[in-house]
Amino acid sequence: MTAQIVQTNNTPFNTVEVDGVTVDIIENALRNAREEMDAVLFRTAMSPGIREQGDCFPMIANLEGKMVVGQFGSFIGPFLEAYDAEIEEGDIILTNDPYMCNAAVSHLPDWVVLVPVFKDGRHIAWSAMFGHMSDNGGMVPGSIPIEATTIYQEGIRIPPIKLYKKGVLQSDLLELILHNVRTPQWNRFDLNALVAACNTAAKRCVELAERFGDDVLVTTMDVMLQRNYVAMKHIIAMFIPEEPREFEDYLCDDGMGMGPYKIKCKMWREGDVAIFDFDGTDPQAQSSVNFYLNEDMFKMFFGSFTINVVDPQIVFNDGFYDLVDVRIPQGTLLKPNFPAALSGRTHALGRIFDLLGALLGMGAPEQMLSAAGFSDSPHLFFSGYDKKGEWFQLFQIGFGGIPGRPVGDGPDGHSLWPGFTNVPNEFIESYFPLRIERYETIADSGGAGLHRGGNGLSVAYRFLCDGDVGIHDERWLTYPWGVLGGETGLRSTKRLVRVDGSEQWLPAKAEGIKVKEGDLLYFNTWGGGGWGDPFMRDPELVRVDVARRLVTVEGARRYGVVLGDDGAVDAAATEALRSELVAARGDDIGVFNFGGDLEDIRARCEEETHLPAPVKPTFIAGNG
Repeated sequence: MTAQIVQTNNTPFNTVEVDGVTVDIIENALRNAREEMDAVLFRTAMSPGIREQGDCFPMIANLEGKMVVGQFGSFIGPFLEAYDAEIEEGDIILTNDPYMCNAAVSHLPDWVVLVPVFKDGRHIAWSAMFGHMSDNGGMVPGSIPIEATTIYQEGIRIPPIKLYKKGVLQSDLLELILHNVRTPQWNRFDLNALVAACNTAAKRCVELAERFGDDVLVTTMDVMLQRNYVAMKHIIAMFIPEEPREFEDYLCDDGMGMGPYKIKCKMWREGDVAIFDFDGTDPQAQSSVNFYLNEDMFKMFFGSFTINVVDPQIVFNDGFYDLVDVRIPQGTLLKPNFPAALSGRTHALGRIFDLLGALLGMGAPEQMLSAAGFSDSPHLFFSGYDKKGEWFQLFQIGFGGIPGRPVGDGPDGHSLWPGFTNVPNEFIESYFPLRIERYETIADSGGAGLHRGGNGLSVAYRFLCDGDVGIHDERWLTYPWGVLGGETGLRSTKRLVRVDGSEQWLPAKAEGIKVKEGDLLYFNTWGGGGWGDPFMRDPELVRVDVARRLVTVEGARRYGVVLGDDGAVDAAATEALRSELVAARGDDIGVFNFGGDLEDIRARCEEETHLPAPVKPTFIAGNG
């Protein structure tokens, strides 16, 4: 099964000599076209998740579907392998079903648009983009049902279809799709925006081919991919050991009372090839926290992580994929069997980054190892009918603390995805029946260390009408771990203060929470782990953090720093406290600080989190 590209001009492309200046011009033109895709999308989309937050991922790819410029890596290759039909000029493909495109997208709310780029009857490139739709139908508003046990409960499944055939919109098909979602107007505008962004990139590719020639454009794309291949070959040789190295981390729970779930990976190198083997990862969950991880997507994670550490100026693309071998056992949390639910895949997706950071940094922790950070995109859903009787539906992604790193402190209140931006509070208050009464970093939530972990955020939502709330978050049970003596970050919490004054501690994954007008929700995310010995941190830096309200006066004592009544560092008291704390701790600080073993964490769970510990997962026979 594979897609067939139909061309009216089958003249083969020639590989030609392209000088370095021309390569640089085309490379930067393609990078600009990728940025223009975002600009077009943000100016024409309607939902706040895409328009304001930027939950979308654009790319431009070569003939074979390899991403040349972009952000999330190419999903075209897996799509082409799964799509058994002809593709002609003017066709625009739409899909959202992970099981029908080899996990080119990983849950149903992500709608992906693919545009084959033609010039003079010849296929010269691809443009593509996917965006997270505010709703995809299914059991709950927002279409990420925690208790879904199959993908059929998560909304409309769109197989790879032609939204446009030879330039003609298939309007009946579109209306059928929109008939199955709760926010058809938003989805229509967002989908049109995705198409417009892809068409913009296609136009820019044609303009480059007209200016420089088809052969020059196609050859330059290959040169860009080869540059990346050569760079990654050196990086792999430098940082991936021949001796296997392994690490494991956990999802706290599945939203149905079971957890934690283990994700395990072993990494080593054979010749020029880096190998990542996920044998030992837990079987798939019964709920929606499964993450169908496409092997090429993981390669993208690995490449993006390493290139941005070694040389951020290298244009990241898919040219190095032959240098990475990814092995994921079938029937596990990362490769579930159909029709397992997938909508809550964000948590496992994010945890992959902590896992990668540990594996790559363990060999040279002083230079490469970061702590665990805000490895998730927690969701808040608020929906219902306002006082005018009109339906509203809020979907918002929360931000948290980036880990302490060898190069310095972790940023406070940041997104897992560098390109995401916060939805302005004024926007939310203008369009939804709620008021944001607090938006601030949580002092002391970042792990103490020579380099402090970034703080999480506390956002207080005052509901101005009755409605339903859904929460999807992580790191409420396990800790964002610290490294090289750094402390763990503070875990996430969700607390609902009722209008009558009563309080309720909410699970990190819950939906169908009935709220009344006047109720107040404190949505607190987690901080990043600390890096290095906190007693080695310059006391003056701690004083500045206290002055900036990132650390409390009491929290300064975690660094062994004592502040006087005037806010200045008490040098003598600080020296004495540090000597006392170092003696009590001892010299063996280890590499990782997980906050205790799992059984210890379970035992302390209810006392520390106000929530019962999840029970150990049970797995259905045949699911791995």
